Amino acid sequence: MQSAVETLSPTRVRLTVTVPFDELKPELDAAYKKVGGQVRIQGFRPGKVPPRVLDQRVGRGVVLDEAVNSAIPRLYGEALQAEDLAPVSQPDLNVTEFADGDKLAFTAEVDVRPQFDVPPFDSLSVTVDDVVVDEAKVDEQVDGLRERFAKLSPVARPAQDGDYVTIDLAATVEGDEVPGGTATGLSYRVGAGDLLDGIDDVLRGSSEGDAKTFQTTMVAGDYEGRLADVAVTVRAVNERDLPEANDNWATDSTGFESLDALKADIRSRLDRVQRLEQGVAARDKVLEALLALVEVPLPDSVVETEVEWRRRATADQLSRAGADLDGYLEAEGKTAEEFEAELQTGAREAAKAQLVLDAIADQEELGVNDTELTDQVVRRAARAGVSPDDYAQTLVQSGALSALISEVRRGKALATVMEAATITDTSGNPVDLDQLRDDMSGAVRGSGSDTQMDDEGRPYHVHDDGAVHYLDAD
Repeated sequence: MQSAVETLSPTRVRLTVTVPFDELKPELDAAYKKVGGQVRIQGFRPGKVPPRVLDQRVGRGVVLDEAVNSAIPRLYGEALQAEDLAPVSQPDLNVTEFADGDKLAFTAEVDVRPQFDVPPFDSLSVTVDDVVVDEAKVDEQVDGLRERFAKLSPVARPAQDGDYVTIDLAATVEGDEVPGGTATGLSYRVGAGDLLDGIDDVLRGSSEGDAKTFQTTMVAGDYEGRLADVAVTVRAVNERDLPEANDNWATDSTGFESLDALKADIRSRLDRVQRLEQGVAARDKVLEALLALVEVPLPDSVVETEVEWRRRATADQLSRAGADLDGYLEAEGKTAEEFEAELQTGAREAAKAQLVLDAIADQEELGVNDTELTDQVVRRAARAGVSPDDYAQTLVQSGALSALISEVRRGKALATVMEAATITDTSGNPVDLDQLRDDMSGAVRGSGSDTQMDDEGRPYHVHDDGAVHYLDAD
């Protein structure tokens, strides 16, 4: 086999492969066997028809086509290895010459991983915010626990925000009862704003026994968008009695020996959360600083595929939430053009990160062993709410297992960069990344992410900004 490479662009090549006919013998023999097993010729058992008979009855051209179609993938893979090419897209194949008994020649145009110098990362330096536990947040946590143990007591006064009222409801539209619009003995916290638009205004100042009506626009069901008349009767008004925050309450309700011990535990948990957030911020800043050191030509196919996956995943997420893209854009105050531009920008940044981290993983000779892969499957299965076996099976069936391996390998590459970088907080103290280390693998794409599975079984992250990143886009 002879091969040659023509560079079409920094990210695309044309591979020309020429093969003597003799090298097609394995595929030719297999083709005769396959075709022979598909035809019935009197006097011969299936699969035992001699080649010369098949040539006469079926035609040698049918066998040759089968052989060539089987040989090209093998020859293409061998040529990639011979030329040391790393494809990142499916090839456009074209048979340019083929003669029975002579030779086979074909071309393959394909996007490849671009060549670039890996930037030095031992001089990287980033600064992240200090970890400071706000005592007000500790008090908020304590108050939240007190609310969980609060008791309701009836009061002989008009309802006000924060009170719990027991009410009867009946909604009608032009005299017709709204399905599901009737409730008896419903408990509702005044001011919550999560029942019906306008009901809080009616309940504020209402006392036990009061009956009032108001109008509201239905937001779902058969009468969505129509104006409904709602009759509401107040059966009881209750106020919350919060337990006093003291040692006895802390011991009886939470099991801690004192209120100070409870606060210390809350303070410790908030500190751990903030240190993890600090580590995530450090990871993101290190990656950003690393990418700023190098220019990488991006294969169009990689960017286009990433954009399409993000677009589809966003639509899927909105659908799961009962929303659509138009509503999302309106809520975010964005135009379709701005949304598309964000998709393009995010896709290009992700593609660049993938290529750079892959190059670092190659340079550092990083691999993924069975223990590391199993650990990631267990972690991600737990986040997705499925068993590790089911998660692993889905990865295999969807073809995403190799993508997960690549994702974990990139995570190790980023961890290597972080270990070499100088990371300090705003007070000048070195940042300890140990608490982030366990989650470093497979967490290349940004902060605030969680792993889920789409309808096709492909794992993806959804970030705080609403962006969706597929693991198999990595």
